[in-house]
Amino acid sequence: MAVLNIRGLSVGYSTPRGKLRALRDVSMMVPEGKIVGIVGESGCGKSTLISAIIRLMAPNARVGAGEVRFQGRDLLAETEAQMRALRGTQISMVFQDPMQTHNPVLTVGRQMMDIQYRERLSRAEKRQRAERMLALVGIPDPEARLNQYPFEFSGGMRQRIAIAMALMAKPALLIADEPTTALDATLEVQIIKRLRELQDEIGCGVLFISHHLGVIAELCDEVVVMYAGEVVETGSVRDVFHAPAHPYTRALLECDPGHIKVKTRVLPTIPGNIPDLVNLPGGCIFADRCERRHAACAARPAMALAGDGHRAACHLITERETA
Repeated sequence: MAVLNIRGLSVGYSTPRGKLRALRDVSMMVPEGKIVGIVGESGCGKSTLISAIIRLMAPNARVGAGEVRFQGRDLLAETEAQMRALRGTQISMVFQDPMQTHNPVLTVGRQMMDIQYRERLSRAEKRQRAERMLALVGIPDPEARLNQYPFEFSGGMRQRIAIAMALMAKPALLIADEPTTALDATLEVQIIKRLRELQDEIGCGVLFISHHLGVIAELCDEVVVMYAGEVVETGSVRDVFHAPAHPYTRALLECDPGHIKVKTRVLPTIPGNIPDLVNLPGGCIFADRCERRHAACAARPAMALAGDGHRAACHLITERETA
């Protein structure tokens, strides 16, 4: 069963130049107990997707079509009061910058107790629960640490505390928005390991957003590749990373420094630019940057089966099947 199921979601922004179509016909799901990664260049629509899921969109944003179902409930049809009840309890978030997550003038313990305001527990019980969560994420001497302020912790510890706060309510869905971007490589590995252990223990579904392919490969069970507001490939991490079916996914992998085998002074890049989302080109959204574009790319490709549970929006797949 899917804890999150997004079908045909389209979101646009009103701008002086016209409507910017940030998401177009996006469909994906997060199964229970699985970690699904979303990867893509800046501007691919990752942040807009998160905003639409938790219904915290910019004033000029509008949902044009689609539905976002959380445990069967369409979040786009929920009232604001119903969404407030879901956020922080059934749906939790870990944000990108650990330095901006916490209130600098309140102790960590005070903040971890305050977010339990919905729970009918005594202050002592709330404090004990906060202490247990700090211990779970690997913070040493958690009882004493509760009395400290955020500035007394390193960036890695702050991010661990943010994860502890997000998982304190044992949510059904955890959304992690590039939580390791601001950390160095060593801390990144530690956070990934701890997040996987906590997810196994709590059993929640996780939507993990990142532009770091190595993190996605290490942590996630499934991956969704987005480009310019569209989903271009989905599948298991093994299928997508070992047998990418979309030219954009292949190009992304070729640009990953971890795939470079020979010393070079110039890192590989994908030629061209992301298309203008106000004046979208016709046909395949990636055609202008694709080395394998041909006449069929003048039409928009549908998602096609590239393998068992592996799908991509590329004419090359359907042409290979009919050949």
